[in-house]
Amino acid sequence: MRRRAPLGAAIMVAGLLPACPVQAASPAWPDTPANRARLMMSVQELEITLLTHPSATLALEDWCAVHHMAEHPVVVAQKADLPQPDPVPARVRADLGVSATQPVRHRQVRLACGPYVLSVADNWYVPGLLTPQMNATLEGTDTSFGHVVAPLDFTRERLEFTRLWSPWPGPAAGQAMAMIVAPAEIVRQRAVLRDGQGHAFSEVVETYTDQTLAFPSRDQGSPDP
Repeated sequence: MRRRAPLGAAIMVAGLLPACPVQAASPAWPDTPANRARLMMSVQELEITLLTHPSATLALEDWCAVHHMAEHPVVVAQKADLPQPDPVPARVRADLGVSATQPVRHRQVRLACGPYVLSVADNWYVPGLLTPQMNATLEGTDTSFGHVVAPLDFTRERLEFTRLWSPWPGPAAGQAMAMIVAPAEIVRQRAVLRDGQGHAFSEVVETYTDQTLAFPSRDQGSPDP
């Protein structure tokens, strides 16, 4: 599989992914114990939201709605302009239970809600297990994968779930406090999606960004501005 730049670079370098019309700046907060505690609670809340939804799309739309991050909390998939398809990793074929010759497509997207890029995801899926209309929609539109395959009544089998950053511990004793700036990558999960008959039709690797913590100031539960 092609080596990719770190997420922070991937979502900023022109040509890898289409630009957001009004992309939000990376959030930063005064480094206080109260803000670190609030951020820790927000990261834990994000993890619970992801773990209690079979669809990452629906999880992020709920997240956007709860935190008032967009007037219309609808997630769209901004597709990468990949010059040529990557070979399907052997691990993915094994997880999906497909042969070395069975077609598997790769879709790389960033999931955005309003100006916020909330997740960058790689998605390998078996087109033969989707309807022709689903395949056409995935190829030709920015509709998120979760919305497209919702009629399959799918479930999510999580293979990995990793917290990549925590606001604790805080600064070392005696160190001056300045600003809390989260890295671009907050949480990552890898999962297989199965249809209503239990057939594995997709594997996803989703990396959730610091933009998930960029709450508007009117959100009283957010860190201090």
